[in-house]
Amino acid sequence: MKGGNTTYDKIWDDHVVEELPDGTARLLIDRKLVYEAGSVQVFRGIRAAGRSIPNPERVLAVPDHVLPTHDRSPEALAGMPALLLEELERNSRDFGIEHIPLFDERQGIAHVVGPEQGFTLPGTTIVCHDSHTATHGAFGALAFGVGASEFEHIMVTQTLLQRRSDTMRIGFDGVAPAWIGGKDLILAAIGTIGARGGTGYAIEFAGEAIAALSMEGRMTMCNMAIEAGARVGLIAPDETTYRWLNGRPKAPKGAMWEQALAYWRTLPSGRDARFDREVLLDVSALAPQVTWGTSPEHVVGIDGRVPDPKDAGDAAQADAWTRALDYMGLAPGTAMADVAVSRVFIGSCTNSRIEDLRSAAAVLKGRKIADGVHAFVSPGSGLVKKQAEAEGLDRIFTEAGFEWRLPGCSMCFGGPFDSLKPGERCASTSNRNFENRQGRDGRTHLVSPAMAAAAAVTGRLADVRDYL
Repeated sequence: MKGGNTTYDKIWDDHVVEELPDGTARLLIDRKLVYEAGSVQVFRGIRAAGRSIPNPERVLAVPDHVLPTHDRSPEALAGMPALLLEELERNSRDFGIEHIPLFDERQGIAHVVGPEQGFTLPGTTIVCHDSHTATHGAFGALAFGVGASEFEHIMVTQTLLQRRSDTMRIGFDGVAPAWIGGKDLILAAIGTIGARGGTGYAIEFAGEAIAALSMEGRMTMCNMAIEAGARVGLIAPDETTYRWLNGRPKAPKGAMWEQALAYWRTLPSGRDARFDREVLLDVSALAPQVTWGTSPEHVVGIDGRVPDPKDAGDAAQADAWTRALDYMGLAPGTAMADVAVSRVFIGSCTNSRIEDLRSAAAVLKGRKIADGVHAFVSPGSGLVKKQAEAEGLDRIFTEAGFEWRLPGCSMCFGGPFDSLKPGERCASTSNRNFENRQGRDGRTHLVSPAMAAAAAVTGRLADVRDYL
């Protein structure tokens, strides 16, 4: 191991089983997360081939994607949800995989549950059949999403053919202002390098503003590394990481903890680490961020305006901006703070953890949402929900006019139970504002939880700094 290696390189080198002549490597995959949607094909393939799953204790199954968050009665679950839940439970039982059932208080979104349970650990390789698996990189893990056929191969062989990525470090210089969190930092980064700027790279986030972030904020950032085109986003583990993990159910205990800690402390990139690309952002005067278009790179500060395609860098960008404005129903030059919303969603694997709910509740306390706004919050797991209720956050939300929902992916991807109607405009804490993402012809503005709460109170995109 070279002392100057990046965190990515160190983890990669520790997991190479075989180097192949074509430049690819057979990589050992430590841990796998499974959810109900998309896993049926995987298990059927394993069965059809007559295979078993070695080390099933390294797999964790949890339902999250196609679940109603307003109701869990048999009637609400009838049809596809019930079939997929039964299939996940049966497959987990047959292959000896730990399964967190629907009515277990630990149930929730896989990328919330994994870290919460201590299943996610520094220095490990983690996969799931979901693109936002990059979330787990917040712990100094090499985590990424894979397709169904790749996942089937991993489950049976515990390995995957991969080509080493180039490395990029995005440094965040300066102390971030109050109420600037992980969502604002990652949106600013995507706005800087573009939605394809990270293609081919493993991105490491670093700098003073990152060191000051909580684990929740770091997970938000790595979650959206995929929205910059990267397959991997990670943050080197530090004392914040270790404090957060210590005592988690699946985290090492006793002497094993000390051994793990000694290894984890070798993972941060060396001072002489060389990255293939470096980007530096000064965040000392960063305003809360909000998207205006149909890509996470379409982002400005809340004190900014909708851009004019005439000011685009080239013809292709001008065409993309024009199409985005047509879809979003916005005119160039419109002040972002003048854009009205009718829906607000707080949740998703990006922003549904306890810190996210606390920040939104701080804005909502003693206030009511605006007339005509439909708002709801879906905690990331049953344990987040339980903690929020113990702190009285649920009462703050409901007294303000929000619906207090059950855990699940919910409106993030415009699922069968929660989606926007054509033309509805939503301030959302999720990760994607693509066309039709949250419902056919729905219009999504990505914001932080605190910004979403401010939008609910005002009925328009609003600067949270005016309400705190």
